[in-house]
Amino acid sequence: MIQRIQSVFLALAALCTFGLFGTDVAETPAAVAGSPVFADAHFTLFDSPILIGGVAAVGALTLAAIFLYTNRRLQKIFCNVAILITVAYAAYGVLLWSTDRAADQAEPEFGLALPLLTIVFAALAARYINKDEKLVRSADRLR
Repeated sequence: MIQRIQSVFLALAALCTFGLFGTDVAETPAAVAGSPVFADAHFTLFDSPILIGGVAAVGALTLAAIFLYTNRRLQKIFCNVAILITVAYAAYGVLLWSTDRAADQAEPEFGLALPLLTIVFAALAARYINKDEKLVRSADRLR
């Protein structure tokens, strides 16, 4: 059944992930010459191809996991892989931000919270997938 709570959590995770394409993670008051991240005064997803690839992969995984409701094991694997990739690209983004010479001038924006929300929603989806799996196993024992 596609109308399970984990499908809602996976959809929210995908929405948060794809929301990164339209938001800033941080910005500085003015453009900083010589800065690879804040050259345009905005730290966005498009500052690094690794960030673009990571976010696109997580978005695709969470969307695909919604339609894998018949295969709960694979759905849970997709959730866990999405969490790992999210942690990896978020860590890479923090590394880019912290090593930039304009990092002390930067102010965080709403986009900074989106990877965290993606992790929370994907973890909740994995939890409810586990609950469904236990429910199905207990029902099979009764037969």
